[in-house]
Amino acid sequence: MAEDPDPAERQQLTVSERDLDVLAEDLARWLDSRVSADHRPKVSNLSRPQSGGMSSTSILFDAEWSVDGRHESGSFVARMAPEPGSFPVFETYDLATQYRVMAGVAEHTDVPVPGLCWLEEDEKPLGTPFFVMKRVDGRVPTDNPPYVFIGWLFDATPEERALLTANTVEVIAKVHAIADPALHFPALRGPGQSLRRHVEAQKAWYRWALADDGFEIPLLERAFAWLEENWPEDPGPDVLSWGDARPGNIIFRDFEPAAVLDWEMAALGPRELDVAWVIFIHRFFQDIATRFDQPGLPDFLRRADVVAKYEELTGHPVRNLDWHIVYAALRHGIVMARVKRRMIHFGEDTDTPDRDDYVMHRASLERLLEGTYEWD
Repeated sequence: MAEDPDPAERQQLTVSERDLDVLAEDLARWLDSRVSADHRPKVSNLSRPQSGGMSSTSILFDAEWSVDGRHESGSFVARMAPEPGSFPVFETYDLATQYRVMAGVAEHTDVPVPGLCWLEEDEKPLGTPFFVMKRVDGRVPTDNPPYVFIGWLFDATPEERALLTANTVEVIAKVHAIADPALHFPALRGPGQSLRRHVEAQKAWYRWALADDGFEIPLLERAFAWLEENWPEDPGPDVLSWGDARPGNIIFRDFEPAAVLDWEMAALGPRELDVAWVIFIHRFFQDIATRFDQPGLPDFLRRADVVAKYEELTGHPVRNLDWHIVYAALRHGIVMARVKRRMIHFGEDTDTPDRDDYVMHRASLERLLEGTYEWD
């Protein structure tokens, strides 16, 4: 058997650069220390879903081993922060907090999150902290190509899409129903009003992602000013906010949620953070379809339907929704502008003299700020 690579040499390679066979050896060695196997576990069928550096890097793999002669096996997903060289969208990726949020959601709700297996906070085994969860099979509405153009959701009946809308809103409602979220999720606590902390964190992210390097986006700065001028008098009580609440982060089976994913944007804050986000992100895709004279899915995740279902499930009236939708559009604008910068950095796009064009949904955000955006 060939000798293992020197650990110091392994750490010089990033996860994305490392050969999958070598990575399988590293995972097998690490897993052996976790499960106390009779012999080193066998790790196979590694693959990398396309992530584009925007979210945590994922590695899919199968593993099998035996403990005291008892055979065990499974299909798993390892989640790791993207390497700095990938020009990531977010400044930090707190995988330990994400893991604990998922564990808390599993403990306090029946929301289906993937089975959590192990959290590794030491960088030595793979060169970065990571956690491992069980792999869940199913289907997800895709972002690329957007589900408003093609795919199983596009081909579904209006009744099936209505069911998926209701089930998505129900996931959000169940997350928001967790009592005493600040008690159960201490890592998300902080001083002062939660909504103020949330917005200040977005400002800091905007500065890191764009402004500090001389890539100020006037439209985004106008949106920040609009938020201040129209700040809600009473933001409402805090809930656990999923953060990236949308069907694209749910694995479905027969239009029923089988696993709810991507909790890295979880926070404490008003319930409208998630309600506005799920409405706006779909409108972002639908507006793209309309721009290209395509029908899209105008019957899906309609604002009035989402609000009505959420209020029916929770008994809480949705408040300050226009404010929160502007905020959702601003937050997504930072994502789009950072993605534009990333594409320019890797030679996949060219710069533009009008920095507002970095925001793909520029026209929608401008109309939202003017109060002229049409929902029907």
